[in-house]
Amino acid sequence: MSVVFDDAGEGPDDVGTSASPVRAYVRTGGRTRSLVTMRIETLVSVTKRGLATRSGLTHDYVEVLQLCHQARSVAEVAALVPVPIGVAKVLLGDLADQGLITVHSDGWSGDRGPDQRLMERVIEGLRKLDAPVAGR
Repeated sequence: MSVVFDDAGEGPDDVGTSASPVRAYVRTGGRTRSLVTMRIETLVSVTKRGLATRSGLTHDYVEVLQLCHQARSVAEVAALVPVPIGVAKVLLGDLADQGLITVHSDGWSGDRGPDQRLMERVIEGLRKLDAPVAGR
């Protein structure tokens, strides 16, 4: 699956931040699932190839790559873009398929449950979501 789409004729309002799930799923070509398995707490980060690639990518993919300059969870990406979790997973899966992001281990330690550092990051991310975001 290529992340290059022909967005000719789309104006800035065509890919706005509407809360409509229908409009959000248009961003993924109607796809609702990624071929890459990710939980909402799975961390992703941009690769060296992703740092150098912008040409031919739609605004959504470029925005996700910029967010992933530091490791972020799938939930953080979804909240910051903003899109539903399913859309974020599809966008991230497309970027992973192209080698533009790395999908990190989700931090689960077998029967012991999630790693403590992971849980601290999740709590930190949730606190950030509760804070007002400038410009949105």
